[in-house]
Amino acid sequence: MTLISFIWELRRVRWVVAGRISQARISSVRRFLLLAGSAAVLIVGGCGGDSGEGGPRSRFDANRAWRLVELQLASGQRPAGSPQLRRLAVKLRKLLPAGRFEALPGEPGLRNVVGTLPGRKPGIVVGAHYDTLASPRGFVGANNGAAGSAIVIEAARALARMHAGPRAREVRFVLFDGEEPAKVLPEETADFYQEGLRGSRAYVADNPGRTGDMILLDYVGNRGLFLPREGTSTEALWSRLVVAANEVGDERFFSRETGTAIEDDHTPFLRAGVPAVDLIDWSYPGHTLADRLGKLSRQSLDAVGETVVQLVSELRDE
Repeated sequence: MTLISFIWELRRVRWVVAGRISQARISSVRRFLLLAGSAAVLIVGGCGGDSGEGGPRSRFDANRAWRLVELQLASGQRPAGSPQLRRLAVKLRKLLPAGRFEALPGEPGLRNVVGTLPGRKPGIVVGAHYDTLASPRGFVGANNGAAGSAIVIEAARALARMHAGPRAREVRFVLFDGEEPAKVLPEETADFYQEGLRGSRAYVADNPGRTGDMILLDYVGNRGLFLPREGTSTEALWSRLVVAANEVGDERFFSRETGTAIEDDHTPFLRAGVPAVDLIDWSYPGHTLADRLGKLSRQSLDAVGETVVQLVSELRDE
């Protein structure tokens, strides 16, 4: 019942009881209805509606993640090593727990941004790339880069606020540089693994034995998001991800079906024997100028963010 309905109900009661009960009794009825109406407003307000912040847990703030996407897009096209990406990296580093830069050997000007929640090893890596394609000109990468990076940062904030036991595992939040090739589209390279994935390859090489599970976020913010298991992703870890999605009420965004196999920033981890999953909606046109803010959804950001926070919180305490 809405507040307006309660007001009309109050008037009806006064009309019905007029002349039959005292004014004091009417005042008592009025107080009851107004209190009930206030409670109803609070309950309805707590339901959230279509705000993009929902789910039974609500530990992930989708509105903050949305603003992080906007922050990145304000820098325009951000290819690896560019001045605008380096300026952005300074801002992003400050948003990660114990944030620091890790330079990429043999790649002047390129650096991963790494945050850490301390704990025992082997730990967990939650990652995304924060560079954009170098072409086509004007590409800003709302979903192909910015959405995943925003979720990594906001998930780090949420997990840092949660209690961790004395034997909790380390969690590292890594924004990979140089995921995209230096000059061309990934599909135009002779060997994308060697020409792209520069940040993730460097991270794996520099941190042998440090990672026990890896979760990669790529195309994860688009409207109509649907995430089957990427074809090379570790089945057991993907199954746990789907269970986590069920636990937070966001199972409709995920599927146990197997999708296309993709070389991505999880691939170096897989090659090193680390269980890894790639969250990517490969139906999304992520290599075109259409990849802009209007293609994204707060609900998609929230679903992925809540699910990742749930999964990592479970893995961390094992």
